[in-house]
Amino acid sequence: MLRKKKRLRDLWKEFKSLFCIVLGKIIILKMVIMMTIGNIFLRTLFILFILFILCKWMGNKQIAQMNMFDYIIGITIGSVAADISLDIEKNLLAGVLCLGLYCIIDRGISFINMRSNCFRRIFNGKSVILIDKGCIISSGLKRCKIDITELLSEARVNGYFDLREVNYAVMETSGKISFLAKEEKRPLSKEDYLDRVVGSGYCTCLVINGEVIEENLERCKRDRKWLYREAKMNGYREFGDILLMYMDENERVSIYGKCDKVEGVSE
Repeated sequence: MLRKKKRLRDLWKEFKSLFCIVLGKIIILKMVIMMTIGNIFLRTLFILFILFILCKWMGNKQIAQMNMFDYIIGITIGSVAADISLDIEKNLLAGVLCLGLYCIIDRGISFINMRSNCFRRIFNGKSVILIDKGCIISSGLKRCKIDITELLSEARVNGYFDLREVNYAVMETSGKISFLAKEEKRPLSKEDYLDRVVGSGYCTCLVINGEVIEENLERCKRDRKWLYREAKMNGYREFGDILLMYMDENERVSIYGKCDKVEGVSE
């Protein structure tokens, strides 16, 4: 009888010790899970704050229409941010430095693009004419890797259900197609009631950010002497003072100079 009681006491002690061990492990596991969740939560908030600052620094272009390089930078930054947010074993500081490096690269590329038309074409590409004076340019469609059904779909989205209404269609570097309607198909404005409609047609850029576009100048059958004379007539003695200069199909030249100050604008 005494042996049975002693045996029961021993079993009870073993059960209590085992129960305490299991309970302790459960508590520790729960604390680890809570700490992990808390760590992920704090890391995620911190990464969101860093991304907000970096996106503000990179500019609104990153959240607007993106070119191919902006797209690559965007998905890479998103992948890195998700990785360092969920994987608590990853070094947070190293991840933030990686994000900063990608943003510095993006800013550097943007700075180079503003200074050089050659680099701008390399990173952003060139606009491609798909419809020229109502004629569909098949080579342009092949270059942009789209077929006629996609062109028709984009035309309908922009309100043109008949391609005979379209005078020009241009594939922009952002991947969006811009359409210019023929003169007789354009909506009337107040000026149209006062004067005859004079269409501008497709505009050819001659100077961008102070740099002369030689191939466009040759396409328009003009030379630098004519270009300098037109600029001088509008009060510009150097091409470096011109931000944008273009000519339409009616040979009307428009010039926009570089201006760093905006007057009369408030938020």
